[in-house]
Amino acid sequence: MADLPPARHLVRRADRLAPRIAHDLVRLDHDARFLRRKRLVTVQGTGFLVDLAETVSVEQGDCFELTDGRLIEVIAADEPVLVVTGDLPRLAWHIGNRHTPCQIEGGRLLIRQDHVLEAMLRQLGAAVTHATLPFTPEGGAYGHGRTLGHSHTPHETASDFGHWHGDHFHSHPPE
Repeated sequence: MADLPPARHLVRRADRLAPRIAHDLVRLDHDARFLRRKRLVTVQGTGFLVDLAETVSVEQGDCFELTDGRLIEVIAADEPVLVVTGDLPRLAWHIGNRHTPCQIEGGRLLIRQDHVLEAMLRQLGAAVTHATLPFTPEGGAYGHGRTLGHSHTPHETASDFGHWHGDHFHSHPPE
């Protein structure tokens, strides 16, 4: 099967005209939705090249517009996440304080699986469960964009990044 024509434009979900129906879909996880130039494969197995003018953060529902005018819609792929419940405003503050991408829903928060953050959240009284779900975290404060978090190596522990002072966790930046 031959590749589709390249995509050189991104049509945002909010800017999409209702009558335009997507020709195909592409499933991308959170990391893969941050791109400029990359060959992708649709759910129907057809390849195409994304060749945008600049690196962008693509959101679920956005479409790559092929040079022939067809649209390929972006769907968030399932990936390992932590489902966090409890005192959500307080927990969201601690997650945000660590610049971690977070999906905010009515009764829960979703973050990518991270053993250090999981330990911290449990220490803060959160109920934390593992799941595999589409991950669509909040964008930047000014619309489209990303909150870029940090990753932890397997040997790090919550104490590497802070310690408890009575009723609160005091964080230390990594050295």
